[in-house]
Amino acid sequence: MIHPMPLLLLPGLLCDAALWAPIRPGIADLATPVVADLTLDASVAAMAMRALAMAPPRFALAGLSMGGYVAFEILRQAPERVLRLALFDTSARPDTEEQSRRRRGLIGLARTGRFRGVTPRLLPQLVHPRHADGPVAAEVLAMAGRIGRDAFLRQQEAILGRPDSRPLLPGLSLPTLVAVGAQDVLTPPELAEEMAALIPGAVLRVLPDCGHLPPLESPAAATAALRAWLEA
Repeated sequence: MIHPMPLLLLPGLLCDAALWAPIRPGIADLATPVVADLTLDASVAAMAMRALAMAPPRFALAGLSMGGYVAFEILRQAPERVLRLALFDTSARPDTEEQSRRRRGLIGLARTGRFRGVTPRLLPQLVHPRHADGPVAAEVLAMAGRIGRDAFLRQQEAILGRPDSRPLLPGLSLPTLVAVGAQDVLTPPELAEEMAALIPGAVLRVLPDCGHLPPLESPAAATAALRAWLEA
């Protein structure tokens, strides 16, 4: 009899457990998921500590975007607890100067009360054009509304302060999946290719007709990738 593996799921910026909801039924026989709350802290180190405090003793680890940054920090703080690693639509690199400048601009706007979460205008950066209207877009807007301004500010501060994780990757020796939407404009496939090349034995999956949020946009493809990873 196969006992489901504990699985710690790490959401992205302005995302909550709803990000992972579409893939959970398809992996229920292989994994018992818990979703970390990444809304309460203003550094990836503190996010990782909080996630580790609520996680099982040993677990598989999957993070998307900002969740990937926290996954790297968990691997710094407690590598012995992580059984396998899945990275969705993320990057091991720190922000470029231009990305940091834009992020500080968003922080400034939010602090002056002009926080609008994810607006319809921003949706094309997050999802494939086929999802710019409809239930996926509605869920993205709803998650951002639930997270709210204060958590958004903390998350952006954490992202700004994250280290370069590329030096960590060659030393990893655990089954690793690197997955990315083929049309992700925020963390494009070349960043996934870079991570997969640096992690020994990593499997790269580029998901077609998909943007930055595969669990919502392409749940069947994301589930298939996770199942293969959990069974590896």
